[in-house]
Amino acid sequence: MSELCDWAAQVWAKAPRDVITAIGADAERYLHSQLAQQIEGLNDGERVWSLLLEPTGKVIAVVGVTRRAADDFLIDCDPDDGEVVFARLQRFLLRVDVEFSLSRADSAVPDELERSRIHEGWPRGGREIVAGVTIPAELPMLKDLVSFTKGCYPGQELVERMEARSSSAPFEIVQMSGDLDVGSEVVIDGISIGVVTSAADGSMLVRARRQRNS
Repeated sequence: MSELCDWAAQVWAKAPRDVITAIGADAERYLHSQLAQQIEGLNDGERVWSLLLEPTGKVIAVVGVTRRAADDFLIDCDPDDGEVVFARLQRFLLRVDVEFSLSRADSAVPDELERSRIHEGWPRGGREIVAGVTIPAELPMLKDLVSFTKGCYPGQELVERMEARSSSAPFEIVQMSGDLDVGSEVVIDGISIGVVTSAADGSMLVRARRQRNS
């Protein structure tokens, strides 16, 4: 696990989260078929980060998946991502023994955790990640969110094709120092390189045009 994902597991995962339960005899098999990460074989209490994608390969959300028991899983996601994640997981249910339920986060993310997130460079849903728009290769922790050895899942083709070709996305999420407002353009040497998506206390996350040497 990368240092960024290790930080997120220790800190960001403890922030208020929207939570979806998945219960049923087919819960493991169904989640494994829908998520980009290896779900089959998780031990009770084990948690992994995963991407949930559209069939086109665009990102719906970054989620955490915890196995509580043989037929019982929790899927946690950033506040306000719950409804779109819930809808996406329900979309391909057909003769499958699994039931989903959604609980919304009961409070806002504390300012100190949001500041830590921006300082560390962890993308958040609705900020750096726009459901149905962001592509996986924009995310700095992509390799910790997918399995390149598991079977098929919706959106796999785009992920695998870019990995096989060592392709990069035209944009990337980067952490920078500065105090620009969200939505401001970042201009260096007279050239606009991207737009601020989150900012706090002199740190910014920027959706930047990828440079050739990055």
